[in-house]
Amino acid sequence: MLNKRGYIFVCKLKVFISLLIKRIFMKQHFLRYSLLVAGLVAVIVSFAFINANPENKTVTTEEKGIKFIEQDWNKAMEQARANKKLIFLDIYATWCGPCKMLKKNTFTDEAAGKFFNDNFINVSVDGEQGVGPELARKYGIEGYPSLIVTDANGNIVLQTEGYVDPSYLISFAKEALKRKS
Repeated sequence: MLNKRGYIFVCKLKVFISLLIKRIFMKQHFLRYSLLVAGLVAVIVSFAFINANPENKTVTTEEKGIKFIEQDWNKAMEQARANKKLIFLDIYATWCGPCKMLKKNTFTDEAAGKFFNDNFINVSVDGEQGVGPELARKYGIEGYPSLIVTDANGNIVLQTEGYVDPSYLISFAKEALKRKS
């Protein structure tokens, strides 16, 4: 079974081969070009199936990044109380470009993932759906993404807005831990 990239590649190959075959019959060099076409087909089909092989799957950085509880503020508070940890709250919007960059570049970072997963209960909430608007009002959110560290009762320890890189996010979290202790 082909993956999407492999399928597109095979389709482009079919077009290339059909154009090459037309040229072969026009030039009367049938044997030379037919061997070339057969070789190309064999190589390309093998590459398409290599890409489709699920055993060649690599580990994504998401598996190494920050693990979030999605859209469940109450669950995060319960876990924070039970584990005696602070809460790291990411309030985002689905249309927000910096929010998407944060999820793609910062939250998937291995060092940030280890630090946050070890020291915080992490929760991610859409600021425009579910419990999000209520939390946005409670914490006076004026822009997305908003990154907030709270205690287990929801009291703000530290807050920032906008895109941050992994090293800044870790220093932000360390500052929050210092303030709480």
